[in-house]
Amino acid sequence: MPAETLKYDLDRFYSYLESERRYSPHTVSAYRRDIKHLLHCLECDEAKVINWDDISQADIRKCVAKLHRQGLSGKSLQRWLSTIRSLFNFFCRFHRATHNPAIGIPAPKAAKRLPKTLNVDEISQLLNVDSFKPNLKDNDSGNNDLTIRDVALIELIYACGLRLSEVSGLNLADVDWQQQTIRVTGKGQKQRQIPFGCKAKQAINNWLQIRKLLANESEQALFVSLRGSRLSNSSIQKRLKKMALTQGLNTNVYPHMLRHSFASHILESSKDLRAVQELLGHANLSTTQIYTHLDFQHLAGVYDSAHPRARKK
Repeated sequence: MPAETLKYDLDRFYSYLESERRYSPHTVSAYRRDIKHLLHCLECDEAKVINWDDISQADIRKCVAKLHRQGLSGKSLQRWLSTIRSLFNFFCRFHRATHNPAIGIPAPKAAKRLPKTLNVDEISQLLNVDSFKPNLKDNDSGNNDLTIRDVALIELIYACGLRLSEVSGLNLADVDWQQQTIRVTGKGQKQRQIPFGCKAKQAINNWLQIRKLLANESEQALFVSLRGSRLSNSSIQKRLKKMALTQGLNTNVYPHMLRHSFASHILESSKDLRAVQELLGHANLSTTQIYTHLDFQHLAGVYDSAHPRARKK
């Protein structure tokens, strides 16, 4: 039997990520980029035969140092090490390696950056476009149609704390009007049911009156372009940015900012971290805990502005 090349092993790993772990194409591409960094650092060619056990902890440490010198942040290096650990765990599982050289290697500490959010007044400013209603008698106004769709899109992202890929992947069948919930397919193809409020319900109803004039009967996507096809991730990002500018917000608004705002506002009102974890679809509570820092910032701000002995300008 001929020796298995490095490319053969890596193709098996990528196939495992796609079929068994059910990772999205975007996530698999990130893994590929991280592994290319490894190969570049080790000066390996995919056509060569490699003994994975020849790669030592010292080699991985050298790669971390080299990537750090090239400007990779602590957070990016943490993700890179996670990728390399996953790669070697896979090789150990299928007897292509006997040890994982990436275990126990720390990445440089990343500076903690809190997620950027909009406050409630800014959300209201963004969505204060009640004058736009469906006009089925005069459907020549493409801009009006787009605004009705964009309001529904933004209302739903904020109402449910959706990721960009989750909202672009929504289908008509995912909306349960009786329960007033949507079925969301998140990371790892995990599904969750999320309720939405009356504002989002009205906005979606307005959009559906326009959508039926644009989309073909076979199109399942909830949000479509003027051509009737599923709205892409990049289109959603551009439309949200344009809407924010039109509404006079002096900040770069993006879909994940609305997700962060949703989580922060729910936690601020309910103090229920577990509920926020389920709504966001986080596998680990530690991921959700970042929003407790935002909540503390809010409380500290209230204290500074209200307490007579606080340090105020």
